[in-house]
Amino acid sequence: MFGILRPCARHSCPSVHEAWRAHLCGLCLTLRDHHGQLARTATNYDGLVLSVLTEAQAGVRPGASRRTAGPCALRGFRPAEVVPSADRGARLAAVVSLALAAEKIRDHAADGDGIAGRRVRGAPLRVAAASWTSAARRGGEAIGFDTTVLTEVAGRQALLEASAGRTLLGLTEPTETAAAAAFAHTAVLAGRPGNAESLREAGRLFGRLAHVLDAVEDLAEDRARGAFNPLDATGTSPAEARRVCEEALHGLRLAVADLDLEERHLVEALLCGETRRAVTRAFGTPPPATRPHHLPSPAGEHGEPPCVAFTAVAGVATFVTCGLYRPPWSPYRQAPWTDRCFCDSCDCPDCSGCCDCCSGDGCCSGDGCCCGDGCCCGDGCSCDCGS
Repeated sequence: MFGILRPCARHSCPSVHEAWRAHLCGLCLTLRDHHGQLARTATNYDGLVLSVLTEAQAGVRPGASRRTAGPCALRGFRPAEVVPSADRGARLAAVVSLALAAEKIRDHAADGDGIAGRRVRGAPLRVAAASWTSAARRGGEAIGFDTTVLTEVAGRQALLEASAGRTLLGLTEPTETAAAAAFAHTAVLAGRPGNAESLREAGRLFGRLAHVLDAVEDLAEDRARGAFNPLDATGTSPAEARRVCEEALHGLRLAVADLDLEERHLVEALLCGETRRAVTRAFGTPPPATRPHHLPSPAGEHGEPPCVAFTAVAGVATFVTCGLYRPPWSPYRQAPWTDRCFCDSCDCPDCSGCCDCCSGDGCCSGDGCCCGDGCCCGDGCSCDCGS
């Protein structure tokens, strides 16, 4: 699972997190039902916003169109109400997630990065990428979405990176165009053509944010191995990159405000609140890594990892199970599942009980924010007062 939108229970009010989890699990199961078990590894946090946007425009109240999914290890073996795999928004999110995952594998293979770049060991990944590209194309055709705009991103990106006179916004253009097309198609699926242009603008700015934040987070690693990075390639300073992100955040908020939605709550929480958190994560000072007090130190107490092959397999197993599986040498192996699972770990302040109703004009005082429905939260949370 990857992406910049990562809401968690500690900084989201209950209904927001529950609705987000319904779309996340729905996307994962849609990938499984339509494209096989392996496709679940392509689950993309950012891709599920397409499912959210489609539902928000369609006039279906969250919870009205759900199915009960069986126990899952990533939910602590608990059942949950999820978006059904037949939902057109979930299918669009699955198509985009598959196409993006395939392009990411091909990009790593072309750069010689990781396992995908290995001639022999990377062959299965490259085969999977080709299969996912074909599956995404077929899935897109079934819902009227042309995936060419997604599959051309890597090729266009390579041409731009090799060209002279590069600018940061020039390099982000392929990602912006792809995201804009995907966002706009949710208006088609929901039967809201009047939203198409605002969604296209929102998608363009979201794509810009995702691209720039990825460059910021990868900057140190790219410098260490001499790889291409948009910031260094265009001479963009971190301060200038931050300015670009702030402008994109402002424009994205305006575009979302222009949308005609039946249900705004989760859309605003993701595209306004979580994008702000993503920028803060990338540019702000990250909180120091902390270990639960009951966990032992990793140094010397669990032995050394075995051979490289076994370590790689263990890493894949840890990733696929979202941290629930930990290898024998991991200090987290005996920890409770809530400490092992990536989905339930964060450094956010706990504001799950922060909702208070605003008075009078619907404005909040102090550092709170107003959700637009007469409610506010004290830590910038999205809230669900009265729900």
